[in-house]
Amino acid sequence: MKKKIPLISTLLIFAAAAVFFTVYKSDTVQTGTFVFWGGNTPFDLLAATTNALNGALLARRPDHYKNFTVVGIMLFAVLGGIGGGVSRDILAGQPVAALTNPAYILLCLVAGVIGYFVAYKQGQIFREGLFQFMTAFSLPWYAIVGAQVGLDAGLPILGCIFLGVVGATAGRYLIDLSCGVPPKQFVQGEWFVVIAILTGIVWLVCDSLGLAMLFSNLIAFGIGFGLRILVLYLASEEPLAKEPPSAYLPDDGRPKLERKLKEESVREMKVIGLPEDDLKKKIDARPKQDGKTS
Repeated sequence: MKKKIPLISTLLIFAAAAVFFTVYKSDTVQTGTFVFWGGNTPFDLLAATTNALNGALLARRPDHYKNFTVVGIMLFAVLGGIGGGVSRDILAGQPVAALTNPAYILLCLVAGVIGYFVAYKQGQIFREGLFQFMTAFSLPWYAIVGAQVGLDAGLPILGCIFLGVVGATAGRYLIDLSCGVPPKQFVQGEWFVVIAILTGIVWLVCDSLGLAMLFSNLIAFGIGFGLRILVLYLASEEPLAKEPPSAYLPDDGRPKLERKLKEESVREMKVIGLPEDDLKKKIDARPKQDGKTS
């Protein structure tokens, strides 16, 4: 492994030098303008960066990992970070913000590097709970920005709400499909799509009432973020569709966010395919509550 490091470093330095030389000598190729402030840009960037980090982490989870390369992990970070925003802007017929503003891709790559080096070892259940908390922060912002983009494009209310859902969920959809697992939007989960819909509706109502954009954003975000954290903490999930008589019924139980943060969930370790011996020792050493350990 050590013999490969100089080669990788040399290739990276060569690529960086080639990009710099091309930009410096060319009259048409430019670096673009990095924009971090103005309108909903900082919130959109924060949502994209958080989702990029989550994309890199998802690609390394045992239930998603398929012998991906380092470049593959970085691509998953970019997919997770800007997949929703790019899909949203294309559907709205707007310039793609993630391509016109290089800050999006740069921040996604930085988040991907961080996610790559976060190993799934001791304390992983705590980190998964923590990143769910961070993702709960990005979900309402993507829904808000999507609704606003739809409104600016002159779309009707259903179109605006749909763009909010696409912006908030398309990145995860692309990652799940690429990893060969059922997309999160279609399986039982913590009201992922419903919260995006509600957040978009709340923002549109606030905007129609003539509230300032800042207040509309804060109100919609507060409701969406609060609901997301609540359902995660309580392990509330959408009801399953009625199954045919011979259909396989999965375990509909899900460890609560509280237990993940406390590293107490043996069941969650089984679900994502992680070793559970060390965690079981911790659980066995603690006082039992109602005879339950997961």
